Amino acid sequence: MFDPTSRYYALAQATFVAPDGRAIAYTRRRFLPRLADLQVVAEIALIQGDRLDLVAARLLGDPEQFWRVCDANTALNPFDLAQENVVQVATPQLPPR
Repeated sequence: MFDPTSRYYALAQATFVAPDGRAIAYTRRRFLPRLADLQVVAEIALIQGDRLDLVAARLLGDPEQFWRVCDANTALNPFDLAQENVVQVATPQLPPR
Protein backbone atom coordinates (compact mmCIF):
# COMPACT_ATOMS: atom_id res chain seq x y z
CA MET A 1 0.00 0.00 0.00
CA PHE A 2 2.81 2.43 0.90
CA ASP A 3 6.10 3.01 -0.91
CA PRO A 4 9.10 1.41 0.89
CA THR A 5 10.53 4.89 1.61
CA SER A 6 7.32 6.04 3.30
CA ARG A 7 7.21 6.55 7.05
CA TYR A 8 4.07 4.41 7.03
CA TYR A 9 5.50 1.45 5.09
CA ALA A 10 6.21 -0.82 8.06
CA LEU A 11 2.95 -0.14 9.88
CA ALA A 12 0.42 -2.90 10.24
CA GLN A 13 -2.94 -2.74 8.56
CA ALA A 14 -6.07 -3.35 10.60
CA THR A 15 -9.81 -3.51 10.14
CA PHE A 16 -12.51 -1.86 12.21
CA VAL A 17 -15.98 -3.36 12.07
CA ALA A 18 -18.58 -0.62 12.42
CA PRO A 19 -21.80 -1.22 14.37
CA ASP A 20 -23.65 -1.64 11.06
CA GLY A 21 -21.25 -4.45 10.06
CA ARG A 22 -19.15 -2.50 7.54
CA ALA A 23 -15.45 -3.38 7.57
CA ILE A 24 -13.24 -0.29 7.44
CA ALA A 25 -9.56 -0.88 6.68
CA TYR A 26 -6.97 1.48 8.18
CA THR A 27 -3.28 1.80 8.90
CA ARG A 28 -2.29 1.59 12.55
CA ARG A 29 -0.88 4.62 14.31
CA ARG A 30 2.77 5.57 13.85
CA PHE A 31 4.79 6.62 16.89
CA LEU A 32 8.01 8.58 16.76
CA PRO A 33 11.03 6.28 16.93
CA ARG A 34 13.36 6.30 19.92
CA LEU A 35 16.24 8.70 19.35
CA ALA A 36 18.66 5.91 20.28
CA ASP A 37 17.44 3.98 17.22
CA LEU A 38 18.27 6.78 14.80
CA GLN A 39 21.54 7.38 13.01
CA VAL A 40 22.10 11.12 12.71
CA VAL A 41 23.77 11.85 9.37
CA ALA A 42 23.87 15.65 9.53
CA GLU A 43 23.19 18.67 11.66
CA ILE A 44 22.41 21.78 9.69
CA ALA A 45 21.70 25.42 10.38
CA LEU A 46 18.44 26.60 8.89
CA ILE A 47 18.29 29.92 7.11
CA GLN A 48 15.18 32.02 6.73
CA GLY A 49 12.94 30.52 4.08
CA ASP A 50 14.33 26.98 4.45
CA ARG A 51 11.68 24.30 4.26
CA LEU A 52 12.10 20.73 5.43
CA ASP A 53 11.34 19.33 1.98
CA LEU A 54 14.18 21.45 0.55
CA VAL A 55 16.53 20.32 3.33
CA ALA A 56 15.62 16.67 2.68
CA ALA A 57 16.11 17.11 -1.06
CA ARG A 58 19.57 18.64 -0.50
CA LEU A 59 20.78 16.10 2.03
CA LEU A 60 18.86 12.92 1.22
CA GLY A 61 18.07 13.43 -2.44
CA ASP A 62 14.31 13.17 -1.92
CA PRO A 63 12.02 15.96 -0.67
CA GLU A 64 9.46 13.41 0.53
CA GLN A 65 11.95 12.26 3.18
CA PHE A 66 11.31 15.41 5.26
CA TRP A 67 9.86 13.11 7.91
CA ARG A 68 13.37 11.90 8.72
CA VAL A 69 14.22 15.44 9.83
CA CYS A 70 11.07 15.49 11.96
CA ASP A 71 11.91 12.14 13.56
CA ALA A 72 15.49 13.20 14.38
CA ASN A 73 14.15 16.28 16.15
CA THR A 74 11.17 14.55 17.83
CA ALA A 75 8.74 16.81 15.99
CA LEU A 76 5.26 15.59 15.19
CA ASN A 77 4.50 18.72 13.19
CA PRO A 78 7.08 19.76 10.54
CA PHE A 79 6.05 23.39 10.88
CA ASP A 80 7.32 23.36 14.48
CA LEU A 81 10.86 22.95 13.14
CA ALA A 82 10.61 26.07 11.01
CA GLN A 83 11.27 28.08 14.18
CA GLU A 84 14.49 26.18 14.98
CA ASN A 85 17.98 27.42 14.12
CA VAL A 86 19.64 24.00 13.89
CA VAL A 87 18.07 20.66 12.99
CA GLN A 88 19.38 17.12 12.76
CA VAL A 89 18.78 14.76 9.86
CA ALA A 90 18.60 11.03 10.53
CA THR A 91 18.22 7.79 8.65
CA PRO A 92 16.02 5.55 10.79
CA GLN A 93 16.30 1.81 10.70
CA LEU A 94 12.90 0.82 9.38
CA PRO A 95 11.69 -2.63 10.46
CA PRO A 96 10.93 -5.07 7.64
CA ARG A 97 7.32 -5.28 6.66
